[in-house]
Order: sequence, then structure tokens, then C-alpha cells
Amino acid sequence: MNLALGPSWLDPNHLINTYGLWGVLLVVFAESGLLIGFFLPGDSLLFTTGLLVASGTLHQPLAVVAALIAVAAVVGEQTGYWFGRKVGPSLFSRPESRLFKMENIEKAHAFFERHGPKAIVMACFVPIVRTFTPIVAGVSRMNYRTFATFNILGGTLWGAGVTLMGYWLGKIAFVRDNIEVILVLVVLVSVVPVGIEFLRSRGKAAAAAGEMDPDAPAPGPHAGPGTEMASATAPRGGRHRAQKR
Repeated sequence: MNLALGPSWLDPNHLINTYGLWGVLLVVFAESGLLIGFFLPGDSLLFTTGLLVASGTLHQPLAVVAALIAVAAVVGEQTGYWFGRKVGPSLFSRPESRLFKMENIEKAHAFFERHGPKAIVMACFVPIVRTFTPIVAGVSRMNYRTFATFNILGGTLWGAGVTLMGYWLGKIAFVRDNIEVILVLVVLVSVVPVGIEFLRSRGKAAAAAGEMDPDAPAPGPHAGPGTEMASATAPRGGRHRAQKR
């Protein structure tokens, strides 16, 4: 059974059988907040871990496994946050960089000020996004207390939740025989809230851009460039005074 969409050494079964629970915790830590961890298996690894606990392959108690995984996820995100907060500004201050721009910092800061709590929790359930979200939160200097609170909430719900789901659903024969399909469905469901929020934000932005001042005069058909600016800045009656002179 290969659940990794990549090299065989990324297969959750291979990782667990080779490195045990410590390997799972290390992968969860790296995938939750280190730049190099975005390609690592997350959901599939946790689901498989719960499944192997249910089958007795992993001999540790379920509660201990779920708690340790949740801690690894939270600590990983904390590391990503402080990395972004301490190192990020120096990266984004390079004028020659096309990727690291202060413009992106300002946008990220505004995003987290508006959607911060929801963004931190939802990002935990979205592959790749959960790796970069705490880093961006740190770079944009999101309020640490807010980040830490929802980081603990999101990391616990994801780390322990997916593991428990693998444990409970792994006892069902249909799930065991169709794990890849189940995991794809889990990822799709986790992306739905983000998609809804994205469409809602785009709708609000389009509505705001489409608003026009009903009292503003429309430019004439032969108005040349700068006509509107000239009419807006010229004092009333100025044209008549010019004619009198």
C-alpha cells in the first residue's frame, strides 16, 4: 500500500516502519512550519498512524500518540512563526528580490488582521498552506497571543483529529481497502472553507471596485485626457471670469 504521491521513502508505511513514532513526530514538526517540509506527507501520515495503532502495529496507546502528534504540530508552527518574525524582515528588505517584497508583507499583515484566527485554524487542514501560514504570520508580525491561541487550537484539531479519524475509520474494511480515495476526500473537504472565503473576498472586492459616486458627472464624449482632473480642481465660475476679462 503506497499512500505517498512521490518517492517510496515518502510512503507513510515506510516512514513509520523505519523510524517509528519518532519519525512521525519529526515529519509533523517539519511539515507544520519549516520551509523545507512542504513536500512531506501530512494527512496521509497521520491517518496511517491511527490505522496502525488500531491494528496493533504501533504499540503505543492511542491517547499518547495523538497528544504527541498534536504537540509536534503546535511546536512546528511556533517555530515557523518565530522564524518568519526574526528572519523574514531581512529577506523581504532585499530590493532585488522578486519573491520577498515588502508589498507582500503589508498584504499578509492586512490579511491576518482581518482573517487571522480563521486563517490559522483552516490552514492546518490544507496541505502546503499549513507549512507557510505560520511563517507568513510571523513575517507580517501578527499578534503573537492571537497566533498562539489559534495555533494551539488548529494544531490540536488537525494533529489529534486526523490521527483519531484514522484509528476509528481504519477499523472499517471499506476504508482500509480505499484509503487513498478517503484521503483525497478529506483534503477536498478541508479546502472547501478556504475556497468559500476566497470567493467571498473576491466578491466583496469586486463590489467595492464597482461602486461609483452617484453625484460625480460623467465625462463628455469628446473629453480629452485630464479633463476630469481639470474640472475637479478648477474653482466654480472660473470660466465665466476668464471670459469677462
